[in-house]
Amino acid sequence: MDDPYIIADIGRLQIDLHAAHEVLREAGGTLDALARGPIDADASARASIAVAEAKVLTTRIALEASEKLFELAGSASPRAAHNLDRFWRNARTHTLHDPVRWKYHAVGNYFLNGQAPPRHGAL
Repeated sequence: MDDPYIIADIGRLQIDLHAAHEVLREAGGTLDALARGPIDADASARASIAVAEAKVLTTRIALEASEKLFELAGSASPRAAHNLDRFWRNARTHTLHDPVRWKYHAVGNYFLNGQAPPRHGAL
């Protein structure tokens, strides 16, 4: 493949995927560390924020990559015979379960104001 725009798009997706993967790994490490000790309000807040950050980035890359697939595959990509829509549909289904729109607020409020996210799953 020699198209510089496609190469750049794939590079951008790879960078975003790598960032999401590392934040997800960090969130897993946070949860593992918290599991070894008592989980107080502060520990719960740290865990919620770590997971929220991972959720935002993994949602972003899943949707971006599945949408870019259509763009890069061209005008025939939506045809049912190719079944490429399953990638976007699967990504969208998983990302809708726990919407990210409140994650940005929770993360910003935590780091800017020291406000812990709610502990009842409404994050």
